[in-house]
Amino acid sequence: MEKITIGGKRKARKVYGFDDVSIVPSNITVDPDEVNTDLKIGEYTFSTPILASAMDGVVDVKFAIEMGKLGGLAVINLNGLQTRYENPGAILDEIAGKDSGEVTSFIQNAYKEPIKDELIAKRIEEIKKEGVICSVSSTPQDAERFGAIALEAGVDIFVVQSTVTSKKHVTSKGITLDITAFCKKMSKPVLIGNCVTYKVAMDLMEAGAAGILVGVGPGAACTTRGVTGIGVPQITSTADSAQARDDFKKKTGKSVAVITDGGMRVGGDICKAIAAGGDAVMIGSPFAKAEEAPGRGYHWGMATSHAALPRGTRVKVGVCGPLKNILVGPSLVDDGSQNLLGSIKNAMGLCGAMTIKEFQKVELVVSQSFMTEGKLLQSSQRVGMGR
Repeated sequence: MEKITIGGKRKARKVYGFDDVSIVPSNITVDPDEVNTDLKIGEYTFSTPILASAMDGVVDVKFAIEMGKLGGLAVINLNGLQTRYENPGAILDEIAGKDSGEVTSFIQNAYKEPIKDELIAKRIEEIKKEGVICSVSSTPQDAERFGAIALEAGVDIFVVQSTVTSKKHVTSKGITLDITAFCKKMSKPVLIGNCVTYKVAMDLMEAGAAGILVGVGPGAACTTRGVTGIGVPQITSTADSAQARDDFKKKTGKSVAVITDGGMRVGGDICKAIAAGGDAVMIGSPFAKAEEAPGRGYHWGMATSHAALPRGTRVKVGVCGPLKNILVGPSLVDDGSQNLLGSIKNAMGLCGAMTIKEFQKVELVVSQSFMTEGKLLQSSQRVGMGR
C-alpha cells in the first residue's frame, strides 16, 4: 500500500475503519433465508458467526448457555469476577451502583480477590451441563495453569488474549508463554489475540492458533488508544489479517478463523468486518444490553482493573431486551443493533453471496459520507441511524 509523507521523511499509510467504507451490492441477489453463515473453529461449527467478548459485563454462565443455544459462542473471562467470587452478583451490583468518579478504583479493588481454581472448573462444568460448547479466556501469563484446569473440566475452546499478543515476548520477569508449545499441548482449539497486522497474524497462525482475534482499542469500553496511542482501524486490520490467513492456507492447507474483535455498534459494522475478510466477529457492548448480561446495563473494559494503568472504563449501555432479539431477532429497535444475524444474511443476499467466503470477496468502496448522506432528519430527531 502506498505511503504518504506526514512530515520530514516520516511516512504513513492510509487506513480505514467502519465508517470509512461501504459494501457494493451485486447484480445478482439471493434469498437471505438460503445463505450459509456457518463458522468453523477446529472441529466445531456454529450457525452464527458471532462471539460474545470475554468481559465481565457481558458473559457469565447464564449468558454463555443462552448464547450457545442460539448458535453462537460466548467466552467467559477466567481472569474476571466469575472465578474470583462464588457469587459475583453482589460485586456486579456495586459496580453498577458506583458513580463515575469512584467506579474505576472500586473495580481495581474488586479484582484483587484471588482467582480460585475450583471456580474455573465449576464455571466450565455449569456450562457443559447444559449441552452447549464452552469457551474460556485467559491472559498469556495464566494460560498454562488455567489451560490444564480447563481441559480437565471439559472446556471445548480456549482463548489466550491480551491487549497486544505477539509470538515473542521479551521480559526479565520470569518465564513467558511459549505459544507454539501451548497450542501443541492443548487438545482443543486455541484462539489467540489480539493483533492488527499481517506479520503478527501470520506468526500466530504458524504457532498453531485455530483462530486469531483482530483489534486493538476499538471497543466501546476500551481506552487503550487514548492511553497509549496504539491501534489500527478495524477494516484495514481485518483485511491485513485475512490476507495472512489466505497466504497461510495456500502454504499449509490449514484453515484459521479471522475474528474481528471490537468496535462494532450495529449490524452494518459486522457486515463490513466480514466483507473485509473476517470469518466472524467478537462483540461486547451490543450484548451488554441484553437482559441476560451480568453487567446490569453497564459494560467495562478488560483492562479497567489494571492496578497502575487502566485501559478501559465503565460505560452505560442500558438494557434493551432479551439476547435472542439482539442476536437472531425479531428486532425491537430501529437502529440496527438487534437481529445481528439477520443483518449478515440480508447483506449476503443483496450481494449474491451464498457463503461467508463468497461475501468476503464483495466490492468495497471508500465513502466518507456513507453514514450521513440523506440522514439529516434521523440525526435531528435522534432516531434510527441518528442515535
